[in-house]
Amino acid sequence: MAGRINDDDVKAVRDAVPIDAVVSEYLQLRNAGGGNLKGLCPFHDEKSPSFHVSPAKGLYHCFGCQEGGDTVDFVMKIDHLSFAETIERLAAQAGITLRYEEGGYTPGRQQGERTRLVEAHKAAAQYYTDQLESPEAEIARRFLAERGFAQDAAQHFGVGYSPAGWDHLTRYLRGRGFTDKELVLSGLSQEGRRGPIDRFRGRLMWPIRDIAGEVVGFGARKLRDDDNGPKYLNTPETPLYRKSQVLYGIDLAKKEIAKSSRAVVVEGYTDVMACHLAGITTAIATCGTAFGEGHIKILRRLLMDNSGSEVVFTFDGDAAGQKAALRAFEDDQKFAAETSIAITPGGMDPCDLRLAKGDQAVADLVESRTPLFEFALRQVVSRHNLDTPVGRAAALDEAAPIVARIKNSAIQHESAVQLAGMLGILDTQFVVRRVSQLARWARERGRDGGPGQGRPQRHDAPPAAEPQRPAPGAGGPALNLRSPAHRVERELLKLALQRPDLVSPAFDAYGADEFTAPPYVVVRQCIEEAGGASAGSADGDYLARVRDAAPDDTVRAMVTELAVEPLHTRRDPDEAYAGVQLVAVRLAAVNQRVTEIRGTLQRLGPRADPQQLAAVQNELWVLQQYGQSLRERGAAAL
Repeated sequence: MAGRINDDDVKAVRDAVPIDAVVSEYLQLRNAGGGNLKGLCPFHDEKSPSFHVSPAKGLYHCFGCQEGGDTVDFVMKIDHLSFAETIERLAAQAGITLRYEEGGYTPGRQQGERTRLVEAHKAAAQYYTDQLESPEAEIARRFLAERGFAQDAAQHFGVGYSPAGWDHLTRYLRGRGFTDKELVLSGLSQEGRRGPIDRFRGRLMWPIRDIAGEVVGFGARKLRDDDNGPKYLNTPETPLYRKSQVLYGIDLAKKEIAKSSRAVVVEGYTDVMACHLAGITTAIATCGTAFGEGHIKILRRLLMDNSGSEVVFTFDGDAAGQKAALRAFEDDQKFAAETSIAITPGGMDPCDLRLAKGDQAVADLVESRTPLFEFALRQVVSRHNLDTPVGRAAALDEAAPIVARIKNSAIQHESAVQLAGMLGILDTQFVVRRVSQLARWARERGRDGGPGQGRPQRHDAPPAAEPQRPAPGAGGPALNLRSPAHRVERELLKLALQRPDLVSPAFDAYGADEFTAPPYVVVRQCIEEAGGASAGSADGDYLARVRDAAPDDTVRAMVTELAVEPLHTRRDPDEAYAGVQLVAVRLAAVNQRVTEIRGTLQRLGPRADPQQLAAVQNELWVLQQYGQSLRERGAAAL
């Protein structure tokens, strides 16, 4: 059984790894104001960024799906790791040596499964790279040279060679402390008649990295005629490797994709290499599968779904390439980005093109792209006999829905006019009206929950409804926690978590009964248990203590949300702004109590005990005077 990681080491890891640096490995973040960052949530599909990160507080929260937490929570969720595995990974990044309690720590035996598989792949990648220099790998070096890739290019992409023997890598990794079970589970080895043998033998090897830069699999190219296997052999599906969720080259391309708002999708490993060496450093490729839903999610988070972003597909001009392009167009609506296609000349892929005509030809290929919908339109139209009225009508029936799917209304109109010209239909407005009608029907079906309901919202879509939450432990109606009735309470709690120095010590004198929303009452209690806002003014562990005081995950998520949500002020919050919130919450509580006392007086009636009546009337007078003072003097009356 694995030893427990020392608590001080866990804290050191949390403090050492900035949350924005970790999250930025998976999605593009932009300034959200108030020191916060925002991006498209990696945990659910969304059109507009609602995923906020607070570097100063080390927390994240999505206001769309309500996921939130700290750096450790983020890594655990996005990579499906255990707590120990996450701490081990982050410690390795930060260069922190972990101490294990309860009997010490045996490397290789007590680490989490995923961590072990990642380390096995890292060791294998280095082994293959070293083997590329061996005499046996001359055939691999010649293959690279014939395609225009020098030694430095091979090093940049981590290209290696797997020896032709049965179990060279298996024996090497055993010597590094990895078990046969781990090697088979990782996909690096496979069961043979006498035990595990290498999966990849006598092949050129490309390491496949995830978006965080960790090796999770390999692509292997056949080099010899006596190799009876497929031309390309990839790692099988493993706990690390899902081919529908990895893009080759994404670790090298992600920063430039985010910076330029463009991604170039090619078909193979050598094509990615050729594009990058030609200056197209946004090139990526799928790994032995068609471009699909999982790949789209990766790119959308990097492109931030800007209407000005673009995805360029490169395909051969043959029938297979055209079919692949049309299949890509089917997914066009899952991007806010414009999608384009670049058809390689003469059936050459980017690698062949660079070899034949140089780097500039590859760059020119990408620049010569045409909108993917236009390519799809021409493919559809070409299937019909436009010399006959029946053929033109059939072509219009098939092509008009394609134009109706174009997101940009101006481009949609121009394309409808263009379609009329393609078909030879003189009544241009007839085609325009037909396209507009189809587009309107599609929108109505989406609103009614019919086909298209699952499409992502456009940029002009109405905002999602405000979050509704039930009161903790209650089965009553949901509370709208951002309604005007609760907004000031919410703002005050945000200040108490984000800027406790502005609301203390006054906040700590507020009772739980001054908060009307039950979830806010519980958060107020958590702050009190953490030592109050006064303690938070000069304590870096304040937020962590408040989160630890939460009775359950729902309240903990609420604390995270309030700690990350931007304050409702365009300027930096100051004591005057904090005073307004303090007064508003206190005044609402006073007014509520005045209303209750008036109800009490009405119930007592004229026959009430004089002493009791006098006490109630005195309390009412005191509260009315206090309320008047709050209205006139503001925070000075607190």
